[in-house]
Amino acid sequence: MSPSARRVRTAGLRSRAVASGNRDVQMSQNRGPMTIGELSKRTGVAPKALRRYEGMGLIYTAGRSSGNYRLFDESALWCVRVIHGLRALGLSLSEICDLASVYLGRPDQPIGPHLAEHLRAVRARIDQQIAELEELRGRIDSFEVDHRAELAGRPGADFRAGDPRAPIAKG
Repeated sequence: MSPSARRVRTAGLRSRAVASGNRDVQMSQNRGPMTIGELSKRTGVAPKALRRYEGMGLIYTAGRSSGNYRLFDESALWCVRVIHGLRALGLSLSEICDLASVYLGRPDQPIGPHLAEHLRAVRARIDQQIAELEELRGRIDSFEVDHRAELAGRPGADFRAGDPRAPIAKG
């Protein structure tokens, strides 16, 4: 394969990887330690968020460079995928930290029951949000029934009628 054909093929793989959300495929030829910027490019996560995850103990680091830059290895990619997977399930960073403390601090305990407990809490939050949204929908339905004429723009039916500052229309 010619160098130009290889570049086109690699670019196609990268764009498919980005489109599919599998950004760590993009730079698979680079297996050495990564700076936070490189990890950010490979994961699509902002450096600020990565620093926060690292500070919370959620990302494994490979130490620091001679220039004092944070260094990460391939395990950091796994950590970011796990964090994003849990966030996609609705877990907060606090809940993820709790899971991480069990995962790292008590390796003899299965993590599944702890995750199930957090998923029940997420489900309860979702159920509460759904109830609040259904209540809001009910208020909108009632408003539409009570103000059908105004909402349709019928003559003589106007929301301004109750406004003491609205000019009085001369008929």
